Amino acid sequence: TWCRSCLFVSSLVRVIRPRRVVCTMSSSSDILRPLREAVKEQGDIVRRLKEEKAPSQDLQKAISELKTRKKALEDKEKSMLPKGAFNRPGLEDLVKRRFFYAPAFSIYGGVAGLYDYGPTGCAMKANMLSLWRSHFVLEEQMLEIESTSLTPEPVLQASGHVERFADFLVKDLQTGECFRADHLLEGHLEKLASDPKVDPSKKEEYISVASQTDNYGMEELGSLLSKYDVKSPITGNDLSPPIPFNLMFQTSIGPSGMLPGFLRPETAQGIFVNFHRLLQYNNGKLPFAAAQIGPAFRNEISPRSGLLRVREFTLAEIEHFVDPDEKDSPKFDSVADVKAPFYSACSQLDGSPAELLSVGEAVQSGLVCNSTLGYFLGRIYLFMTKIGIKPDKFRFRQHMSNEMAHYASDCWDAECQTSYGWVECVGCADRSCYDLSCHTKTTSTALVAKKELKEPKVVDVVEAVPEKGPVGKTFKKDAKVIMDRLSSLSPEEVTQLEESMKSVGKFTLSIGEKSFELEANMVKVQRLQKKVHTVDVVPGVIEPSFGIGRIMYAVLEHNFHVREGDEQRSWLSLPPIVAPVKCSVLPLSSHPDFTPVVKTLSDALTRLDVSHRVDDSSGSIGRRYARTDEIGIPFGITVDFDTVRKSPPSATLRERDSMKQIRAEVSELPNLVSQLSRGSLTWSDVQLQYPQFTAQETTI
Repeated sequence: TWCRSCLFVSSLVRVIRPRRVVCTMSSSSDILRPLREAVKEQGDIVRRLKEEKAPSQDLQKAISELKTRKKALEDKEKSMLPKGAFNRPGLEDLVKRRFFYAPAFSIYGGVAGLYDYGPTGCAMKANMLSLWRSHFVLEEQMLEIESTSLTPEPVLQASGHVERFADFLVKDLQTGECFRADHLLEGHLEKLASDPKVDPSKKEEYISVASQTDNYGMEELGSLLSKYDVKSPITGNDLSPPIPFNLMFQTSIGPSGMLPGFLRPETAQGIFVNFHRLLQYNNGKLPFAAAQIGPAFRNEISPRSGLLRVREFTLAEIEHFVDPDEKDSPKFDSVADVKAPFYSACSQLDGSPAELLSVGEAVQSGLVCNSTLGYFLGRIYLFMTKIGIKPDKFRFRQHMSNEMAHYASDCWDAECQTSYGWVECVGCADRSCYDLSCHTKTTSTALVAKKELKEPKVVDVVEAVPEKGPVGKTFKKDAKVIMDRLSSLSPEEVTQLEESMKSVGKFTLSIGEKSFELEANMVKVQRLQKKVHTVDVVPGVIEPSFGIGRIMYAVLEHNFHVREGDEQRSWLSLPPIVAPVKCSVLPLSSHPDFTPVVKTLSDALTRLDVSHRVDDSSGSIGRRYARTDEIGIPFGITVDFDTVRKSPPSATLRERDSMKQIRAEVSELPNLVSQLSRGSLTWSDVQLQYPQFTAQETTI
């Protein structure tokens, strides 16, 4: 069948293309045109095969070729980025020297995929999360919870993580060191393709296979590793055949070792299993949203790319519960005019670039499946740009039909362009009713909401009515659990019970891991008609999920600069609201007369909850400005000789990006910095109110 996006292609042509604006990130040069045409040609083949319901093998082969052509296009786009668009070595040097983050346990040799955040990184991350809470939790009146990281196995068995959350690994047969099979194959083939002496036809083959590594199953990976004679990249030893490896950290709960568990791979399940309590807290009404911020764990086989692929990371997730038949958002108009780049599944098949559309256009055309999902996409864009993501390095990419979860009706990734390419930082999916239905089926607890009917209606009801006497006498302490379970049986389950009683005179009732054999005198089946005023609804779920570490890395890379004319002087243009320190206080002299002024400023900034740093080192003021710029401090108060010699005392306030300064009374400066840091005042406003500083009058 055609993907949902393809079904809307005609409306997209009518509604979107007359006012299409091509994003600046997507080049329309002659160099890219043949690559785009090649992608479109293969995309049309994939569409035709889907329409003809071709054999799965033929379809997968066509999709693999499509991915190869897409990767060639993306690689060429990446190679055409302006020189200096990203400076990864410079940024990595900065974050290490100024301790934004660093490999954990480094004095013991370190552990791949684990990072410690230093004072600057920790403060920046805390500011990002504080803004996230303000932007989402407070704005939407969400219900925030904190669930445990340690999760019993049955919970993740029900969610599908135990069965499906896996990658393929291979082992060095001599040392036992493990590698992720698809990454190893991809790296080996890219190395072969980069050899200047390689035959052109072979090079094309290597590139083609390397671009499809995430599509191969276990047997295909094994054959390819053998075909291309892939060895351990460290020792050159032979490798084992690929085997599946579950990415969750397994443990046992309690001293007996009888209760298996895992460190959670996501925070969402903690919200789903508490749905009843959250619904009750919200007075039983839909829609409502729950949120959670916390650590998640994935036992990556080959962690790499710094913060982008790690084993422990922070997630900020939202589960918005909504009536599946009523997905219109009452607040949609507030984001309808927000414009963002949308890279639809159809555009990916056509080899076309992302299109700059308003959220309203995307929903109206059917590109985004409902206005609640569209509302969250708009809010995500506003949040990402507020914390420092550059709009020209951002896009929403729609999942194609072959990568979308079977239960999802639509899914978009907020991607940021980095030196590593386009990186998924936020996922936003319409997960339908899948999660709550899975937990309902496993626990026999109906995770549903009551929906008021406009008018009552008469319905046929079939129910199992337990006979308290026989049940209580036979099962004693388990009697209440059995009777509650019987009362909650679905009509289908009641029918099965009735048929079993008629045929064999008994019925086996399963509750969790226990089974109870009921006889005919313990339960009766009752059919009747009832007038009902409510119906049970299994809510649908819209889920925005934020990878905080990935977002933080993208923000740092988007805001890393080198001062013009001074390549040794790097700085971060972080928005004040997320900057790790808001203000520096810089006395020009260590003379005792400066101390009271510095203390007065520091105390006042502390009372206003403005993070600041006093730098009274002996270095030149230019060198100290450079140190503060390097960690993104947006404002600096300089206490000079005019401050201590003139009355009323005044000092200068410097803005990091422009390096311009104004002069104001010391008593006014803390409040000015507070307003600037919160965003309630702009630097342009300040420049209009206060005189620009050029030089101090007193020098001794």
